Amino acid sequence: MALTALVAMVRKDLLLFFADRRALVMAFAAPIAIASFFGSIFPGPDASGEPARVPVYLVDRDGSAIAASIVAGVRADRNLAVTVASVEDARAAVRRGRSSVAVVVPEGFGAAARLALVAGGETPQIDLLYDPSRGAELALVRGLLIEHVMRAVSRPGFDVPYRVRAEALVAGGGARYKGYAHAFAGMGVQFLLFAAIDLGVGVLLERQRGLWKRLRTAPISRLTLLGGKAASGTVITLLPLLVSFGLAMLVFGVRIEGSVAGFAAVAVACALMASTFGLFLAAVGRTPGTTRGVAILAVLLMVMLGGAWVPTFVFPAWLQSLTVVVPARWAVDGLDAMTWRGLGFGAALTPAAVLLGFAALFGTLAVARFRWEESPPTTTPGG
Repeated sequence: MALTALVAMVRKDLLLFFADRRALVMAFAAPIAIASFFGSIFPGPDASGEPARVPVYLVDRDGSAIAASIVAGVRADRNLAVTVASVEDARAAVRRGRSSVAVVVPEGFGAAARLALVAGGETPQIDLLYDPSRGAELALVRGLLIEHVMRAVSRPGFDVPYRVRAEALVAGGGARYKGYAHAFAGMGVQFLLFAAIDLGVGVLLERQRGLWKRLRTAPISRLTLLGGKAASGTVITLLPLLVSFGLAMLVFGVRIEGSVAGFAAVAVACALMASTFGLFLAAVGRTPGTTRGVAILAVLLMVMLGGAWVPTFVFPAWLQSLTVVVPARWAVDGLDAMTWRGLGFGAALTPAAVLLGFAALFGTLAVARFRWEESPPTTTPGG
């Protein structure tokens, strides 16, 4: 009897979900569109391994052989997209955000630099004009500039005594970072949690309309009713995630470089966590409107801290250590591990286990706090 009722509730919820065109657009189209946008902005290196080039304006006010050698070296650097310009144009480009950094080689730099190197003369100065919002690119340009200046100034004396070979390391054979894989993982988790909000608000609306009060008279336990909601919610949140990744594989070349079973384990655990999170919202929420507003804020904070928008490695160290208490962090890391990182099934066990732990916590709290009827409105004395 309980199983029949549970299956009937799941079937009813799925039929209502697929009948709601607005819900379908939000569940399927929105994460695909936003993930495609983020993936195009942060794609990672292309198939040839070429890095994204940092835009740099270069001003040569010296005109010496050493300055010309610096200009040639910087222009040939595969990490930089160099534009040779005047000081005025360089300043304008940085101010308007068209360039991360402008390098200004002043008059007399070549002779002064050679004298400083050979005879210990006064060290000349190169000016770096930079966009303060792109400090990481300033550090990269500064480091590369040191190499090119040393090569130019030391000729025909000595050269930089080493070469650098960079090798990207991932577990899967031939796997490499794919920005679209991370973007679809992050947006998939975000909209999976948004779907959980709809689940929780839907339960509150049903209670507000008296549906749960009528169901209470049926020979069905509270655990069975909430279990049915959790099951249907898991299916409803899992489908958009799988569809999004399916499209990413067809259109953007995303691959499960690691374990397919591990990917499935993380995805199902994530969907179950989201479903029980929705029930938890229904259990602690009072009105649909208030609950939706607070839940949206909570989800946005969760996915922001979980690395769905910006990878967690850019966070300060103290914040990185705190984000382990956020379920979205485990979901995104687990999906990354199974896709572009190419890790095996073992790497999926910890994220899946943690997500199931969160699901158990949310589910237990939902069962303990759930109310069949709305709380009576509070009244003031004499009201």
